[in-house]
Amino acid sequence: MQNVPGFDYEGGYTSFQFVFVLLQSAAFGGVFTGFGIARDFESGFGKRLLLASPKRSGIVLGYALAALARWIITATLLTIVALLVGMEVGGGPVDVIGMYTIAILLNTAALLWAAGMAFRFRTIQAAPLMQLPVFLLLFFAPVYVPLDLLSGWIETVATYNPITYMMEAGRGLISGAPTEVALAFALALGLIAMFAVWAFRGLRRAEAAG
Repeated sequence: MQNVPGFDYEGGYTSFQFVFVLLQSAAFGGVFTGFGIARDFESGFGKRLLLASPKRSGIVLGYALAALARWIITATLLTIVALLVGMEVGGGPVDVIGMYTIAILLNTAALLWAAGMAFRFRTIQAAPLMQLPVFLLLFFAPVYVPLDLLSGWIETVATYNPITYMMEAGRGLISGAPTEVALAFALALGLIAMFAVWAFRGLRRAEAAG
């Protein structure tokens, strides 16, 4: 793929794909924690948690920290493997921190989305509803080639996909040629704000359901 005409990414194809895998792991780390929330309600633990927690925001924060902790383990292993197989890192420490920060924000956004679904349905049978939209967003982004090399309907979809700009920013940061960074952070924070409302409204529904 690196030899495709017009593919001029400086960091090498390993680092190009690493950013996708990193963001994918971050997103699904949040979604899988949503599965855990649904299981908690199925088992009755979620209801007991609501009764025992005077501050509802602490419930969402606790699950968000759990999602982050499980993803950090995955991200560490992914990074070690990528470095062992020769991944090039052209960016400096600030660039690399910026890339991981984007992934952290995506992890939080995915958790809030999945939590909102879990609070509403309170059953693991809602897992496809949590996972499918995230899966589609990830795979309708420019996974194998840069956005500029896409064409047709997939280019149109990718252009309006917020994950595209997080991926482009991450790839620019790890190669030492930052691009779309401000937009990526703005989109990630916007998703967090939107899904935070979604999650807390879902939590109120779960509380009202008893």
